[in-house]
Amino acid sequence: MSGTEHRLQPYYRWLARPVTGVEQVAAYRANALFDAHRDDPEFGYRFLADEARDAGQPMADRTAWRICSGNGWWSAFGKRKRRGKGSKVGPPVHGDLVKRDFTADGPNRLWLADITEHHTGEGKLYLCAIKDVWSHRIVGYSIDSRMKSRLAVAALDNAAARRAGLAGCILHTDRGSPGGFNRWLQHRVAGAIVGDRRGLRLESSSREFCGVGC
Repeated sequence: MSGTEHRLQPYYRWLARPVTGVEQVAAYRANALFDAHRDDPEFGYRFLADEARDAGQPMADRTAWRICSGNGWWSAFGKRKRRGKGSKVGPPVHGDLVKRDFTADGPNRLWLADITEHHTGEGKLYLCAIKDVWSHRIVGYSIDSRMKSRLAVAALDNAAARRAGLAGCILHTDRGSPGGFNRWLQHRVAGAIVGDRRGLRLESSSREFCGVGC
């Protein structure tokens, strides 16, 4: 037996060994988490676990953390680092269309969006509300038991369907949003909403939650 064949013996033994049920379940879970991470790279392991459960792969959050950390599947936002003395906050990812002037001279000029969490007797509910700065009225909203991308998309769709004359309208989100408005989502919203109801622009002065001017 040559040296190469001798070194390959463990590999051949492993190849001949049947896959156990535990290993198969772990592989299916890892595939579901990877698919969710690929589609939503900003999600942490808890949200990825939710997505995996929806895909038919139930698991505990701790299990999702172990699989994600073992494969290096981290949120695109990562953990916030403490800024030392003299460090500067980086520029926003997209231009600040509002220029920190939160006033409007008419309806449908500037909208503000926020997501809030509410505890009920049956569990958590998430509300995404969109407010018109000029009228101070809620022009669109959506409610869901999960804080997923569809929550914000539904709120924008609701607002755009109820209002006319959106040319030049800006939707602003800020750092207070708990995760529903982010890089991936607002790019998606821009394509899904603005493509049908032209004129709506999305923006944020936040590094964590940014939009896109269309």
